Amino acid sequence: MRIGLALGGGGVRGLAHASVLEALDELGLKPSVIAGTSMGALVGAIYASGATGREIKDGIRRHHILKEDTWSDVLGKRADLLKWLKAFSPGFSRGGLMRVERFLKHLFAGITRSTFEELDIPFIVTATDYWSAREVVLAKGDLLPALQASVAVPGIFAPVVIDGQVLIDGGITNQVPYDHVLGLADFTIAVDVRRARSPSSREIPNALEAVLGTFDIMQQAALIQKIKHQKPDLYLQTEIRGVRMLDFGKVEKVFAQAAPAVDLLKQQLEKLCTDPPSALRRF
Repeated sequence: MRIGLALGGGGVRGLAHASVLEALDELGLKPSVIAGTSMGALVGAIYASGATGREIKDGIRRHHILKEDTWSDVLGKRADLLKWLKAFSPGFSRGGLMRVERFLKHLFAGITRSTFEELDIPFIVTATDYWSAREVVLAKGDLLPALQASVAVPGIFAPVVIDGQVLIDGGITNQVPYDHVLGLADFTIAVDVRRARSPSSREIPNALEAVLGTFDIMQQAALIQKIKHQKPDLYLQTEIRGVRMLDFGKVEKVFAQAAPAVDLLKQQLEKLCTDPPSALRRF
């Protein structure tokens, strides 16, 4: 059975995709095609280049100080931590606060392929054309520019020009791009890692949080409408609270809060593996 996997955007919350991929590996399930946007595109590219879900999680942990780390652990990570800090140092350029090249040059070290054609798994990246306000699908040629475009959050990272198109974050037009794998697989899994909101909260957001939070609201509204017209076979939404898009110091919290959804995914996929027809009807 061919499995199509779609990994949505969500900033640091998108690192939860590593747990989803780890679960698939544990079940012996390998996607036949992957589509990703923003952080989902980055994690998906590393996986499609040959890394396992566990290797991706280990790589993420090497670049962050975790709650259980001892001083010895922190000292052992110091080289990777310094690289990570350098990747996030301000690099003002036209259209953004940070240089996306620094950010991706560091993360791209985990990707062992330079073009879409070299990847082990067929891979699709989505971005948004700023001037036409349309989604752009990238699936061939150089991989790094496509990833740079897909993560170019407006105001944070500068837009990327590819074939004359000025491209920004793919989540603007398609937060979870499962529609691009529906016709390429027998069973489609869509993973949504957007922020779980707290309706009872009355906290006034700061300027950056107001902008990024507004993106979340618009993306959620668009995704709800898409699901009404075209559903994936399995839609997984993580419940991650208290983690903003760029809260990269909260990796441990992301993994912990995503765990219940990942466990549910494993249970559903185990049913699919043991009884495909009835399992498909239940999703």
